[in-house]
Amino acid sequence: MRANAVANRERILAAAEAVFGEHGAAGSTEDVAQRAGVGIATVFRHFPTKSALIEAALIRHFEVLNQQASELAASPDARSALRTLIRTMIETGSTKLTLASLLADGTFPPALRDASDTLRRTVHDVLTRAATAGEIRREVSVDEVYLLVRGLAQACATTPTPRRTLDGAINIVLTGLSH
Repeated sequence: MRANAVANRERILAAAEAVFGEHGAAGSTEDVAQRAGVGIATVFRHFPTKSALIEAALIRHFEVLNQQASELAASPDARSALRTLIRTMIETGSTKLTLASLLADGTFPPALRDASDTLRRTVHDVLTRAATAGEIRREVSVDEVYLLVRGLAQACATTPTPRRTLDGAINIVLTGLSH
């Protein structure tokens, strides 16, 4: 793919994540094109259907989060890395939940499942590192953290949450995960 086509695709995906994250099913491909600064034909050239665009935006969401989680897994400060990852997952979780709810039949296609599974493994690595550093209990599972994150993400999505309140909730979560 040409460099400008790659750049357009990335702008379209970032715009799709924002538009559908903000407006859900009411978001349109026209809104995505406008936000990305491209024509609607460019959007459809990359993504022939709205469903394909939503799926690709969700895959991108997992890939971007996985990249950040991978960097955090290598951080020398395991507690700070875990805090940053949990905060990011909460803050971006409502968008992820919205995008996932827009999937045609509610199931993850193989490429989406792969991206989700890759992220899950990386989150597991961050948790393992935090447990090894003594920051959390060893028996804390990814599923437990995902449930806590999903609950806080849904709460933040439905009610504007001041940063101070979210920080307090994250402190409570980290305290609960600790010894």
